[in-house]
Amino acid sequence: MQISAAVVSAASADFEIQPLEIEEPRAGEIRVKLVATGVCHTDAFIRDGGYPTNFPVVLGHEGAGVVESVGEAVTSVKPGDRVVLGFNSCGHCENCLSGKPAYCLEFNAYNFGGGRTDGTSVLSSDGERIDSNFFGQSSFATYAIATERNVVKVDDDAPLELLGPLGCGLSTGAGAIINSLQVGAGASVGVFGTGAVGSAAIMAAAAIGATTIVALDLNDDRLALAKELGATHSINSGNEDVAARVAEITGGRGLDFVLDTTGVAAVTSSAAPLLAVKGTLGLVGAAKPGDEVKFEVGASLIKGWTFKTIVEGDAVPQDFIPRLVHLWRLGKFPIEKISKTFSFEQINEAFEASKSGEVIKPVLVFE
Repeated sequence: MQISAAVVSAASADFEIQPLEIEEPRAGEIRVKLVATGVCHTDAFIRDGGYPTNFPVVLGHEGAGVVESVGEAVTSVKPGDRVVLGFNSCGHCENCLSGKPAYCLEFNAYNFGGGRTDGTSVLSSDGERIDSNFFGQSSFATYAIATERNVVKVDDDAPLELLGPLGCGLSTGAGAIINSLQVGAGASVGVFGTGAVGSAAIMAAAAIGATTIVALDLNDDRLALAKELGATHSINSGNEDVAARVAEITGGRGLDFVLDTTGVAAVTSSAAPLLAVKGTLGLVGAAKPGDEVKFEVGASLIKGWTFKTIVEGDAVPQDFIPRLVHLWRLGKFPIEKISKTFSFEQINEAFEASKSGEVIKPVLVFE
């Protein structure tokens, strides 16, 4: 079957929309006709060679669409079902079996391997292999092959043009707050970076009753929007004394939780001193392999603080994505405030809008 897909032919190259062939779904696989897909920093990170990647490749990992056909043994969805696509996992390792698929022992093979785990790819061009199966989907295309492990059925009236980003970025931010850090009502939270992941974290913190929510960024417009999303305070970390402002906001106590969504080592280091006694610092930003972070461990030893790296918000997609949809329906997770749609043909413009900060969460829509 012929489809259209945005192909990256070399590191840092633009996306080029090309006709490709997509295979029929095998046993356990599902072919989805895409309605929309989010644009995420991780896609740009991989496109630009942040992780070792084979080219040409089709990226995209925040897809939403309609099931077009299913392979043998698929029981959770049927043709016509509306679905959101999340990350993939093996389903049989100790972490998957204990409800922690984000820490699947075969996560790289299932999400970054460039094809199925048997080495085959679902995409080709004139018989030549095109790497695929990015996060179990490669959703920068009119159709994608996914699996039961990373397909989440949603209600028939669900707005797919909004919900695709729940598959990764927004689940990561919200899940970091709710699942990973387990922020409780009345807690104080600081969020470094108010992009899509940080915005989702702020919305989630507000939804569950955190009473002090501090947004930190270099962009005043984004900080203003963060206040609309639920932040109680904002700090421009480029021209304000962050430590002094946090001390002022918390009465010198410090923050119970700090989440760094930037992936910048210097930011992560600077976040630790902001913690209260027994506080927790979480990191979700995509740092490059080999990056190191320095922490002061002498005077801070008696604080008993915790540093935690977080993958995919510790979410189980089939459980967490419907919960976020419910919060959206209640008006407590206003995705529409951070999203802007672009046509699929505008994919390069969408990435530029994300990079410049003009748009927090670009979403590509397919006609």
